[in-house]
Amino acid sequence: MSAAARVLVVDDSATMRGLITAVLSADPEVSVIGQAGDALEAREAIKKLNPDVVTLDIEMPNMNGLDFLEKIMRLRPMPVIMVSTLTHRGADASLAALEIGAFDCVGKPLPGDARPFGDLAEKVKAAARSQRRQYTQPAPATPPPAVADFRVGRKIVAIGSSTGGVEALIAVLQKFPANCPPTVITQHMPPTFTRSFAERLNRLCAPVVQEATDGARLEIGKIYLAPGGERHLQVANAHAPCCRLIERDPVNGHRPSVDVLFDSVAELAGRNAVGVILTGMGRDGAAGLLKMRHACARTLGQNEKTSVVYGMPRVAYELGAVEQQLPLNGIGEEILKMTAARKEGTD
Repeated sequence: MSAAARVLVVDDSATMRGLITAVLSADPEVSVIGQAGDALEAREAIKKLNPDVVTLDIEMPNMNGLDFLEKIMRLRPMPVIMVSTLTHRGADASLAALEIGAFDCVGKPLPGDARPFGDLAEKVKAAARSQRRQYTQPAPATPPPAVADFRVGRKIVAIGSSTGGVEALIAVLQKFPANCPPTVITQHMPPTFTRSFAERLNRLCAPVVQEATDGARLEIGKIYLAPGGERHLQVANAHAPCCRLIERDPVNGHRPSVDVLFDSVAELAGRNAVGVILTGMGRDGAAGLLKMRHACARTLGQNEKTSVVYGMPRVAYELGAVEQQLPLNGIGEEILKMTAARKEGTD
């Protein structure tokens, strides 16, 4: 049995520190080794205790969580899980934290939540494993040269991602030209975060990026991100493909689920699709990607070296669902090669 993940809990609220500690301490593979009420206390605790993982509140006195995170990533890179309010402001701050190099983010619980902090313990354990692989701050994505001669074909692109997916999706989608193939994405993310993320992607990328709405037509030059929390994203209507949001129980513990999206793309588009599975915990999307490959779709998976968590892409690869496994910086270009008109014999 591996050593317990050693965690430092940082939050200005004693009540919240106690709740996070209780949630984490319920897992025998997690050990809370200390608490801190602000960044100054946290800095000393990190020096003294050398934790595997830090949970960090975004809004704190003396120095806010984002500023402290930036210092951690610059001076002593390590896995940090951000704890944020489930508000638009909290979502924006969390996305900024993920781009700075945070491992993941969780929302603060709302009154009546049956499982406060959800799978925080699992995220902490995954973060600790990442730390033991010599965690380093991911390099920021940079815009590529314009793809001036890209001519889009008939294919639909479906992408699934989870932990580490914010930076991974930015890296992939910044390679897309304004006339990219219709693209649908399921990224595991707390409710209210996906709209802010879609807005962020829309500012960073050449195509139009929007949160998916029920019935939205899939169009060239548009990317559709599954809204977090309440419904699954599918594609529907073979004659005029569109987004379909369905109410259904979580699949693989997730709603929206990557498997639900990939299953629908396999059935609707078959060989006229490209499926991509990126970094993430667990196995969501692996079976759906295999279904896509069996339907003659092209399939790609992110490799272990560039994955923040080599969970979802590993399971997909081991199932035989992945046609090609590539480093993150090569996935965007390969998608374009697979979806260009000249590759489909339509010249």
